[in-house]
Amino acid sequence: MRCQTAIKQDTDDHVKWVLSVDRRIVLLEYMKKNIVGKASDVAQVTSKSTQNMSRAMKEFESRGLIECINPAKNTWKKYMLTDMGRNVIREMDGKFI
Repeated sequence: MRCQTAIKQDTDDHVKWVLSVDRRIVLLEYMKKNIVGKASDVAQVTSKSTQNMSRAMKEFESRGLIECINPAKNTWKKYMLTDMGRNVIREMDGKFI
């Protein structure tokens, strides 16, 4: 039970963090609909800059919400959701995204 409480608290903290910046909400909405994404793909679909989406992806990666599936590459990195990222989407789905 204690572990579930900690996971719920982590998820709640991530939800608040995502909601605090628009680019994060945009990225999470994209990742909800797409298994894999790269900054240029997100930018094209959302009319945001690639630089802005790249920054959002680095932020998400540093919080453990997404992971790079081709880390050896310096450019055109592709990302997918982690379990924690999927938990955040489930928590936000229907409420915020």
